[in-house]
Amino acid sequence: MSEEIDMEAVQAYAGSVLGHMVGAATVICSDLAHKLGLFGHLAGSGGMSADALAEAAGTHPRLTRELLDQQASAGILAYDPGADIYELSDAGAMVMAEQHSPAWLAGGLGAVRAMYVGLDQVEAAFRGDGGVPWGDHHPCLFDGTLEFFRPCYEHHLVQEFIPALSGGEARVSTGAVVADVGCGAGLSTLTMAAAYPDSSFVGIDFHAPSIEMAEAAAEEQGLTNVTFEVESATSYKGSYDLVCFFDCMHDMGDPVGIAQHARSQLSDSGSVMLIEPFAFDTRSENHAGLGGAFYGFSSFFCTPCSLSQEVGRGMGAQAGEPGMRAVFEEAGYGTFGRISETPTNIVYEASA
Repeated sequence: MSEEIDMEAVQAYAGSVLGHMVGAATVICSDLAHKLGLFGHLAGSGGMSADALAEAAGTHPRLTRELLDQQASAGILAYDPGADIYELSDAGAMVMAEQHSPAWLAGGLGAVRAMYVGLDQVEAAFRGDGGVPWGDHHPCLFDGTLEFFRPCYEHHLVQEFIPALSGGEARVSTGAVVADVGCGAGLSTLTMAAAYPDSSFVGIDFHAPSIEMAEAAAEEQGLTNVTFEVESATSYKGSYDLVCFFDCMHDMGDPVGIAQHARSQLSDSGSVMLIEPFAFDTRSENHAGLGGAFYGFSSFFCTPCSLSQEVGRGMGAQAGEPGMRAVFEEAGYGTFGRISETPTNIVYEASA
């Protein structure tokens, strides 16, 4: 005789899944509100009616009301039924409206949207060889990735991470030559170049559309000490005081070979600086907290990207310190260690 089903447990489980469905709907609705500019109009306004906001944003009034009610139901906005206005709190504005805030998240929602858009091709990868090249994803991934990393690079890279290097900030501030490998749209490269005008920076990425974005941004900012190159992580040449891999090494098919190439391009006193997503040492530890997001991104983007390349190590975004240490030990580096961290990233330095 089969055991009686615990319906309370079933209902609790179903409630949890429904909660995730609400969250998934809220992410995509928030991305839409961001793209429409609604958060920017609401920030500091003291609250607006749906009609007033629609007029300011140039959106359809009826659809705007529906979207605002979704955002209010999810707690993204507050709703005052007496005044019939919607409000974005000051704290909410830092997250959803202020691009250069340390808490900025709205721009990164595009990376989640890329998961929805790319579902069919990722399903095909699961049923096939596992590979999906980075460049095959929707362009919203490239913009979303840039914005997702913006708070880390703008508020921690120069302020905390570079000073934590052996030799400190002096190694990078004057006369240094720095390579930023896997630079994507160049935010990290441009951040360093703006902070250290007396040094030279080269952003390197194999994805030509991202390099075009980086070059346009450099021109807009008037930075003359930075250049960008479309190269693979094993084809660039130079003698660099610092080679950086920011949130990209785990995406690469042959991280050991790439680390070996970086070592061959270092100056005598040079080292490698590595930023990776925060991860604990074991998968079970990573099942809590941000692991749900990082494993999700990794399932759709990071691991398929690695599997599409030669060797296809498929490290994934949650390889953590044990995984990265193994790569640099196999690549023949003499030292490897953690030098800084935030709740979302770990920073390592390796030298020959």
